[in-house]
Amino acid sequence: LETIGVRMTYCNIETEGLLYFDETYSFGEIEAWFLNLVDEFSKWAAFVYSWSKERNEEIKKLQFPFAYREGQRDLVTGVYRTIIRNKKLFIEAPTGVGKTLSTVFPAVKAMGEGFLTKIFYLTAKTITRTVAEEAFSILKSKGLKFKVVTITAKEKVCCNEQVDCNPVTCDRAKGHFDRVNDAVYDLITSESEINRDLIEQYAAKHCVCPFEMSLDITYWCDAIICDYNYVFDPNVYLRRFFAEDKKLPYCFLVDEAHNLVDRAREMYSATLYKSDFLHVKSLVKEYNTKLRKRLDVCNKDMLEMKRESGDFQILTDIGDFVLHLMRLVTEYEEFLQEGEQTEGMDEIVEFYMELRHFMNMYEIHDERYVIYVDYDNDNEFRIKLMCVDPSKNLKNCLERGKSAILFSATLLPIHYYKDHLGGEPEDYAIYAPSPFETKKRLLMIATDVTTKYTRRTVAESSKIVDYIKSITEAKVGNYLVFFPSYKMMNEVFELAMEELDGIIMQGSSMSESEKEEFLDGFVENPERTRIGFCVMGGIFGEGIGLKKNRLIGVVIVGTGLPMVCNERELMRSYYQEMKGAGFDYAYLYQGMNKVLQSAGRVIRTTEDEGVIALLDERFLQAQYQALFPREWNPYCLVKKETVKSTVEEFWRSRK
Repeated sequence: LETIGVRMTYCNIETEGLLYFDETYSFGEIEAWFLNLVDEFSKWAAFVYSWSKERNEEIKKLQFPFAYREGQRDLVTGVYRTIIRNKKLFIEAPTGVGKTLSTVFPAVKAMGEGFLTKIFYLTAKTITRTVAEEAFSILKSKGLKFKVVTITAKEKVCCNEQVDCNPVTCDRAKGHFDRVNDAVYDLITSESEINRDLIEQYAAKHCVCPFEMSLDITYWCDAIICDYNYVFDPNVYLRRFFAEDKKLPYCFLVDEAHNLVDRAREMYSATLYKSDFLHVKSLVKEYNTKLRKRLDVCNKDMLEMKRESGDFQILTDIGDFVLHLMRLVTEYEEFLQEGEQTEGMDEIVEFYMELRHFMNMYEIHDERYVIYVDYDNDNEFRIKLMCVDPSKNLKNCLERGKSAILFSATLLPIHYYKDHLGGEPEDYAIYAPSPFETKKRLLMIATDVTTKYTRRTVAESSKIVDYIKSITEAKVGNYLVFFPSYKMMNEVFELAMEELDGIIMQGSSMSESEKEEFLDGFVENPERTRIGFCVMGGIFGEGIGLKKNRLIGVVIVGTGLPMVCNERELMRSYYQEMKGAGFDYAYLYQGMNKVLQSAGRVIRTTEDEGVIALLDERFLQAQYQALFPREWNPYCLVKKETVKSTVEEFWRSRK
């Protein structure tokens, strides 16, 4: 045919009205359009082909960049074999083993052999993303050719004061899709280690959204460094890679994997507050009567729950409430599609997203969930779909890839983490030996002090201060003291101010600059002793590396057990029924993980020396001892009267 007609039809679902757009094209016009499209695509296809060939040739030549430490070769071999056998591997690897490089290197080698097409390096914190970038950079310095991109959250890279992704308020959004292909091609053909700064630089050059551009870049990169969310979170996971829910040749390297259990519980849980129904109702009542009525029905449902529940109640059937929520969501979507801008639109949209998440989680909820109503710390009434055991959800996510390597310095007990992180009985586990000489550290357990709730007195707090004083007076240096809660930290701080100099205390909501200022005070070769009071499990409890003599001692006050609350008690009941170990699963394992992480701050390199003091007699109990890592042997027992001489003797031996 010399010409052909094309019709596009729009249908209004409500009125069934039709709208037609007709165009006529000549053979020459369509031929030119098609050949131009193929020509545009060919440069991308040529890039992928030539880059893959060049990359794989260089990978084959690549050698491990350093001399292997004790046990490191076995670790590297174990990771490689796990990948080619399509399994999962759980690695307990103490600080200093070099676990990042020991997982990245074999994954890269597996890609060079054709077993993988993409590596996802997943982290919980920004600092560990930097460590991953350094590992790839080290391999690049040894000849590796590899495209690596780090995804940064939209809020952090947005060039506007407030994130508002529409062409009316953002110049980058207007025409973004017309320019983004050229921007991506420019970047991927010019750079290999693609970090936040480079993305912002090229996004500004081509006037495109840096966040959306970073997501498009992931198509063309060999490795993606990003937060757990981009693989596991049901709301923000990278659908471009995982939408089809089928196994693809991807490898997931999950760093600090102990964090993923609680993060996953949070991702797959959902909460609705009664006050939000009333607030959104007040925002839309002048604009949409139907939506207001739907909100009112759901609010009445929650009011009924509130009357019947008291302070706390587990619910077995919320079918009627969910039906009303479904009708609300339908009405909500029609309101949003109309696009009318009202006051408080951000809050209206945010509540819609919370409703959708609640409905999505209700669809997948099973015996691993508990539904309950209670009041939060601000006395707000809420209903919560609580994911007690996230293992099934995580397993489904990991099944989208060929293999997963989950590693941490604190992955004990291994069976707990295998159970919760989607492991199978046939998956592997490795305990990497510590490279540190035990004579370079002193581990002490105090036998005459405790933070047990029934014995928390001023006298016991004074004893803790005496311990801190004895340990820190034995040698001038920098020390961290970790407490189980802010409340206890403040109580001991008040007493310590009268006895000790050089104390600083962690704030409850420190900014990034305040955190850096806190750590900057821990200098090498200090002339005066500095003592930082921190909270276990907080921002200084993991992910910081004060090397050499920037930190020579850690005092851990208590066993780190979480506070008793409704959620913890629900977990305890669930695991008591499922595993016969309710206290262990709900309290003990999480508490000991915080203790191990805190203790891990003091020795970061093979040259480091330091003392670790566990101030709680409960550490002598069998259930705690069973969770001690191998490198915690030997340890010594001390009392208030003997601790100072024990520490002084250790430092004399190090001279």
